[in-house]
Amino acid sequence: MDKMNRRSFLKGSLATAGGIALFNISGTRAGGKIIGANDRIRIAVAGLRGRGGSHMGAFAGMNNVEVAYVVDPDATLLPRAIANIKKRGKNTPKGFQDIRKALEDKDLTAVSIATPNHWHSLMTIWACQAGKHVYVEKPCSHDVFEGRSAVAASRKYNVIVQHGTQQRSSGGRANQMAAIHAGVYGKLLVSHGYCCKPRGSIGTKKTEKPPSTLDWNLWKGPAEAGEFHRNFVHYNWHWFWATGNGDIGNQGVHEMDVARWALSNQTLPVRVMSLGGRFGWNDQAETPNSQFAVMEFPNGQYLLFTVRNLNHKGYKRQVKNDYYFDAGKLVNGKFIPKGDKKPEKVEVPQAKITGGGTFGSFIATVRAGKREMTNGDILDAHYSSALGHLANISLRLGKKAPFNEKAGRFGDNKAVYDGFMELHSILKDDAKLPVDKTQYMVGPWLTFDPKSEKFTGDRAKEANAMLHEKNRKGFEVPAPDKV
Repeated sequence: MDKMNRRSFLKGSLATAGGIALFNISGTRAGGKIIGANDRIRIAVAGLRGRGGSHMGAFAGMNNVEVAYVVDPDATLLPRAIANIKKRGKNTPKGFQDIRKALEDKDLTAVSIATPNHWHSLMTIWACQAGKHVYVEKPCSHDVFEGRSAVAASRKYNVIVQHGTQQRSSGGRANQMAAIHAGVYGKLLVSHGYCCKPRGSIGTKKTEKPPSTLDWNLWKGPAEAGEFHRNFVHYNWHWFWATGNGDIGNQGVHEMDVARWALSNQTLPVRVMSLGGRFGWNDQAETPNSQFAVMEFPNGQYLLFTVRNLNHKGYKRQVKNDYYFDAGKLVNGKFIPKGDKKPEKVEVPQAKITGGGTFGSFIATVRAGKREMTNGDILDAHYSSALGHLANISLRLGKKAPFNEKAGRFGDNKAVYDGFMELHSILKDDAKLPVDKTQYMVGPWLTFDPKSEKFTGDRAKEANAMLHEKNRKGFEVPAPDKV
C-alpha cells in the first residue's frame, strides 16, 4: 500500500482507535461545507471500470463540477481516466490507488463510489468522517451490519449520502409509487421484483501472483478474498460471497428497491426465506444464478423476488416490477382490474423528486445541503440492500431438496406459490434442467426483528453470525456507535 502523507491529519486524518480506522475532523463534527450556486464542486471518483466510467462522464460534463481525483487500485486504469477528463477541456485530475490520499484534500466536496461491493460501506464511512458527501453505487453495503454503520456515519457527520438506484430519480416511477401509496389501485398485497437477464459461466481461473500494477492488498480491502485469480478482476467478483452478493445484490438492487418502495411499511421484514441454486454451469463462482426469495412484512404485505440468469434457447428477459392488489394487478406497467382481462387507464398523482437524473440530483442536493432532497437517501439504501442480504443468508443456510414444485413448501400461500412456480416452470420446461439430476438449495424460514435488525427464533444464532462478514485487519468496518 502506498505510504500516505499525514500532514493534514489530525485536521482530517486517519487515526486508529480501538482497532478501528476513522477520520477525525478537527474543531467540530465534520459536515459538508455550505456550497453556493456558483461554487465549484470537486469530486473524487473511486472505481474506474464499468459504472465508474458513467460517474466520470456525468460529473465531468457538468458546469462548476470538477472531477479532481480518479482512484483505483489498478494503476493501469489511471492514465486513461486522467486523459479522458483532460480531453473534455476540463482540469487534469490527480490519480491515486488509495482513496485516503484524496480524502486528505480539505477542498474536496464529495466522493463518488463505483468500487466492488465489499468496499462500498467502508469507503462511504471514511468519506463521511472526512466531511465529504457521497454518491455510492448499489448495493450500499456488503452485509446488513455495515449498511447500518454507513447510515450512522451519514447522520453523525451531517453529510449527504445518495444511493445509485437510478429509478429514485425517475419522475414516472415516483408517480407510480405515489399512486400505489394513495390506494389508486386498491390495497397492495404483493410486490414482486424480477432480475432476469442472461449471463454465462465464468469458468475456473487458477490462483496466481497479482499483476505488479494491481495493489491486491488495497483491492481486497475489508474482504477476506484469499489468493488472487483472474475471475476477481474486474467484474466477476460479483459471484463470490467475499466480494459480491450475486445478482440479487447487483442488478437486482434496482428492482428490489422499487419493490420495497411500493410497500406501506418500508423497513425490513419479519420473516424471510429463499431457495435457488447455481444450475447448468460448472465454474468456480459461488452465488446462485437462479433464486426465489419471499419476505413477509409486519403489516402482512409480501415482497417476492426472482433472479434467473441461466441462459437458454428462447430466454425471456424480465427486469421489472409487478404488483398485486385486492382490486387488481399492475403488471408490465398496466393495471388490470380484478375480474377483467383488459387494462384500465388510471390517472396517477404527480410526485415530487429532485430533477437532474441520478447524478444531477446528487449535485443539486449537495449544493442545497438538504437531505430531504435526496433521491435515494442512505437509509432507504440500507433497507433495500439489506433485503438481498437477508435472502442470501436464508439460501446459504439451506439444505438440498428435490427439484420439484414442492421444494419451497408454499402450498398454503397461492401468491407465493405462483411466484415460485413461474421460476420453476421456466427452469424445468424452457431451460430443460434434468429433474432427476437437479436439486434446489432450500433455505429455512427465518424470523427477523426489523427494529434490532437481528434474527430471532430457529437458526437465529447461525443467521445472526452472517449479518456481518469478518473484515481484514486495517480495513475493519466500525460499528454504528463507533463511526
